[in-house]
Amino acid sequence: MPLPNAYQQYANNKIMTSSPAELTLMLYEGAIKFINIALGAIEEGDVQKAHTHILKAEHIIDYLRQTLDMKYAVAQDFENIYSYLSQRLIEANLKKDPEILQEVNTHLHSVRDTWKEVMRKNGITWRT
Repeated sequence: MPLPNAYQQYANNKIMTSSPAELTLMLYEGAIKFINIALGAIEEGDVQKAHTHILKAEHIIDYLRQTLDMKYAVAQDFENIYSYLSQRLIEANLKKDPEILQEVNTHLHSVRDTWKEVMRKNGITWRT
C-alpha cells in the first residue's frame, strides 16, 4: 500500500502549500469533478452515487459561501452566484435532473475560468 499513501502525502502537501487563491481554484475544480461524476451516475441509473456526489458539490459551494469576506463589494456578487448554484443543486438532487446539473456545471466552469483569469492578471501561478 505504499503508493496510495504516497499519493495522499502529495495531495496533502499540495493543499498545505497552496495559496488561498489556489485553494479556491481547487474547490471550483472539485465541485466540477463531483458534478461530472453525478452526471455519469444519473446516466448509469445509480441514484445513490449521484446523490452522494451532488452533496459533495453542495458542500463545496456552501464552504465557498461561508468563507466570503463581506467587507468587499464583490463578495455580494459571489454570494448571489453561490446561493443560486446551491438552490439549483438541491433541486437537481431532488429530481436527479441532468439538465440542471449541466446548467450548474456551465456556471461553475465560467466562475472557475474567471477566477483563473483574475489569478493570471495578478501574477498568481497555480499547479495543475
